[in-house]
Amino acid sequence: MTETIRISWPGGFVSAALRNTPTAAKLLAILPCTAHAHTWGEEVYFTLPVEAALEQDARQVVEPGTVCFWVEGASLALPYGATPIAQKGESRLVTKCNLLGKIDGDPKALAGIRDGDAIKVSRE
Repeated sequence: MTETIRISWPGGFVSAALRNTPTAAKLLAILPCTAHAHTWGEEVYFTLPVEAALEQDARQVVEPGTVCFWVEGASLALPYGATPIAQKGESRLVTKCNLLGKIDGDPKALAGIRDGDAIKVSRE
């Protein structure tokens, strides 16, 4: 069964379908929660009270709109385009991250998030 979450900020929201992974289960267990956004190129990330180990299918280069968990930073990472270390426009995360799911619709909606915006993550 796929769970859907909503990630909202003052100017909008996106929904995302989560995969059935150990880290996704830990995320669902703490919802709803709030955080403050940070931006890094075309990526939004924010710290959450989740501890996780790197999963077997963790990756550093992902498709825009992939919902990722950055283990070292205990943060949800949401790339929607090129990051400062990207090559040829790819979405390259700072390190390998756990793959939690995919944003429904256009991930460029995340471009409306500003550094410091309040973010709420909840079940949909």
